[in-house]
Amino acid sequence: MVCLAVFLMVAGEAWSQQPILSPRDSTDIIIKGKKISVNYGRPSMRGRPIMGELVPYNKVWRTGANEATAFVTEADLEIGGVRLPQGSYTIYTLPSDKQWKLIVNKQTGQWGTVYNPELDFARINLKKRMLRTPVEKFKISFRKEDNSRGLLILEWERTSLSVSFRVLNNNSSASPKTM
Repeated sequence: MVCLAVFLMVAGEAWSQQPILSPRDSTDIIIKGKKISVNYGRPSMRGRPIMGELVPYNKVWRTGANEATAFVTEADLEIGGVRLPQGSYTIYTLPSDKQWKLIVNKQTGQWGTVYNPELDFARINLKKRMLRTPVEKFKISFRKEDNSRGLLILEWERTSLSVSFRVLNNNSSASPKTM
């Protein structure tokens, strides 16, 4: 019995020292005094083929790892031609060889693989380009374009995806329902 207890303590200690394979990260931007943020898991390539393999084409992808990717905006946005009310959302993507779509979903707080298409707010085309140098860890970032516009950027392996957005002046007090 004592041997079992010692083994469990040693195994637990070794387990606790293992690096987190897909750590959480976040990024944000402030435009017109309003914060827009993303919180997501950052998986690594670790020698694996990613696009079309680990991230299969024509299937909804959690767009990160582990918990669902959270997208929060303090302002109403126009993103890829869609008006998005201020509030909290989850983002997914629908990858394909040619055209990716950003899925903005009204459900929040769920595990990343829990996806309910009935709660989709919008599906928005992403601009795709190939990178010269591979990106080892999945990365989401923002880039400010001017005083009211920005770019949401997703990068992994040799793929870069982006969509422009604009912070709207007439913010409504309505926000989407969260579940």
